[in-house]
Amino acid sequence: MADSREHSFAGTRGGVTAREWPCQGARYVAVLVHGYGEHIGRYEHVADALVRHGAAVFGPDHMGHGRSAGERVLIEDFEDVVTDAHRVEQMARSAYPGLPVVLIGHSMGGLIAARYAQRYGAALTCVVLSGPVIGIWEPLRELLARPELPDAPLDPKLLSRDMAVGAAYAADPLVWHGPFKRPTLEAFDRTLERISKRGSVGSLPLLWLHGDDDRIVPLPGSRTGIEELRGTDWAEHVYPGARHEVFNETNRGEVLADVRAFVDCVLSR
Repeated sequence: MADSREHSFAGTRGGVTAREWPCQGARYVAVLVHGYGEHIGRYEHVADALVRHGAAVFGPDHMGHGRSAGERVLIEDFEDVVTDAHRVEQMARSAYPGLPVVLIGHSMGGLIAARYAQRYGAALTCVVLSGPVIGIWEPLRELLARPELPDAPLDPKLLSRDMAVGAAYAADPLVWHGPFKRPTLEAFDRTLERISKRGSVGSLPLLWLHGDDDRIVPLPGSRTGIEELRGTDWAEHVYPGARHEVFNETNRGEVLADVRAFVDCVLSR
């Protein structure tokens, strides 16, 4: 795996820890945005594939996640998380001036990346969304309607057809294994509405990746959000039988190859 190092900075609501995977002679920068309850360390293999492709890779642990400060999984306003992610982009640009920047977000990270593209898309080269929580997220409506939230929000078996992925997730001490927090769910709801109202990213190239057996972020609801967000330049890959974490699926090599091909196509213009 590629070497990495940690950076720390004062985020909007406390200290944020970010990871950098350096690349000598890099031709672009990739900023990874992780999902709910996890941490950027789960993307080591994604970063490694991108470094081998010529990217310097950066990614934060969001507030309340991983090694960053804050009450676990408490996010009261996703605008703050977007701002923290922008600090990571600025850090990357300082280290690798003049290079194009690719933003890659998974699940909740797809929500963050979508909003990021609306706020800062003019400076990005392209965006990749994997199983993004955008559009209509039916599980959210069900959760907000409950008087009490379930103790275990995510079934690790639903992450991937590769059962080792779920086992590693369940054993990871940096992953949150407790219940959702209502303020975080309410922040999801507000941000979904905000993204929908803001609409298209215009000419910013966008790639959407999704498993057609994703039961955590169901495909039809996410497609609704993509239709609102995408502009004039977009592509999609829906993987038959794949579950939620397509970067960790049994066909992960195909998925990463699709990302690299999309980036190559955009960079060659």
